[in-house]
Amino acid sequence: MIQFYFLSIVINALAGYLLISGDSEDFLEFKGGFSFRDETFKLIVGILAVAIGLLKLLSVIDGDVPIIGDLFPALAGFLSGFILIFEYYRTRTTVEYTEQTEKIDRILVRNKKIIGIAALIAAALHFIFPRALLL
Repeated sequence: MIQFYFLSIVINALAGYLLISGDSEDFLEFKGGFSFRDETFKLIVGILAVAIGLLKLLSVIDGDVPIIGDLFPALAGFLSGFILIFEYYRTRTTVEYTEQTEKIDRILVRNKKIIGIAALIAAALHFIFPRALLL
């Protein structure tokens, strides 16, 4: 479906920007006090990125190869969304770190800028080359 295609591009670009920018100053500050650094906003984008990443694997555009055709944008959305959700969880929880959470932190969260760049690249390539295999 073309709607998931568009949402995949927008959410991957937004999640990639949020991962790259981290806690730096926003280039967009809105009058009502809204900021891209808002924790709840990051959580919502993370949930949307994971959901759209999974749904992107299930929905196919005419002439595209199922699953393989949208694998890179779906994985980029899923990973970037997972990191945003995990960071929200980490700031809100009082539970001690376990070996699994340390592993997630070491592998994904410390490399979030690289995954953010990959999400931005996936969004750009997916927008520019709509019917390319593995994009």
